[in-house]
Amino acid sequence: MKKFFAHRATKIFFSLIAGFYTVAVVYLCYFSIFYNIHIDQRGSVCLLVTAVSVVALLLMLYTRKQFITRLSSFLILPLMLPVVLLYFGEWEIIIPVVITGVIILLLSGAGEGAKTAIGTLILLLYIFGALGYFLFTSFFVSAAKQNVVQSGESPTGIYRYRVVNTEDSSNGSTAVYVEPNYADVVYPYVKFTLKNQERIVLTERPICEEINIEWENKTRQEITEELLAISDTITVHLSESELEEFGYPFDTRLQLADVDINERFALGLTAKDVDPISLDTLTAEQLATFNIGKDAANRYYVLNPSEELLLDTDAVQGELLYFKDLDSKAMKQFNSDARTDEYGNPLYTLEVKDSVLLADLSDSQLAQLGVSESGDVMIFNGKICFRYYVAELDDYFDTESRKLSIDLLN
Repeated sequence: MKKFFAHRATKIFFSLIAGFYTVAVVYLCYFSIFYNIHIDQRGSVCLLVTAVSVVALLLMLYTRKQFITRLSSFLILPLMLPVVLLYFGEWEIIIPVVITGVIILLLSGAGEGAKTAIGTLILLLYIFGALGYFLFTSFFVSAAKQNVVQSGESPTGIYRYRVVNTEDSSNGSTAVYVEPNYADVVYPYVKFTLKNQERIVLTERPICEEINIEWENKTRQEITEELLAISDTITVHLSESELEEFGYPFDTRLQLADVDINERFALGLTAKDVDPISLDTLTAEQLATFNIGKDAANRYYVLNPSEELLLDTDAVQGELLYFKDLDSKAMKQFNSDARTDEYGNPLYTLEVKDSVLLADLSDSQLAQLGVSESGDVMIFNGKICFRYYVAELDDYFDTESRKLSIDLLN
């Protein structure tokens, strides 16, 4: 048995097993950045994390001269820094892992010089990291007192909400927050909820003394009719592929925005006419004044591209340079080449419209955009404040995105 445990292959095998502990710390670091933690049974969590940490520590001490274990000894403590800062106070998880990281760092098989250098760097990382974090967050601490007065879930269980009263110097306010109820990661005794998913759907001033929350289930068609009854100019922003699929080619969406008043008069328009102006409404002569041409296939191109624009597009003088082929940089260059007034201000800006009227979308097209057949509608004190329809159409809750931002630190 002694020969078995002294064998190099055995130590490599157990170092691989011990390496899974470091992988678990990596996941914990990831969750601390993107998720809030909620511990249901602290005693059970403490015992579980401590037991796993003790086993991992014994395996790492046994394989301390293996490369994987040495690497783990240098990684555990730096990886725990976001956990310590963002889950500060959740000692049932933090303390066992940090103690394990300290012991394996001190007793690892690395040389004393390497351990001293790495240990010093880690210590400085914690000192300056903690100082920077607490100084940064102190600027965002609100003096207002907040109190959650009501919370719950929608009838379908897809959304959850909370009503928060905020006491401040302006008689306070009542706000309704809604977030998805399907993006949680649940483990025994612990639940992780995705950060930055709450949307304020209603704010009332002053504080509401009476709060009555009701939920209704409405169909897609019913909500469409309600929204169009409120306004027939509601627009929906679509992606390039969705616009093409629904019959809105690129060239039909080109428009002139911020058109100078004198330019409008020259086009036979008045100051009250709508802005922006669709290119499809202009004649060839009118388009030419804006350095825009139109071919027989109704595709728009740059009439006289500047040298800078030709360089940006690798095009040559004489060939048609279509707007559809311009990237954002080239489009910006075209607008910078536009005619200006006596003060150097542009007389117009060419842009691509990325929205359509809700009234122009059919029910089947709304279904293609991801709007469910029916869903939850929240009513706060007799006023509709949240429709599942709008949340899905405007992509309120992007639960798949993992973008780093300053908001994750709060």
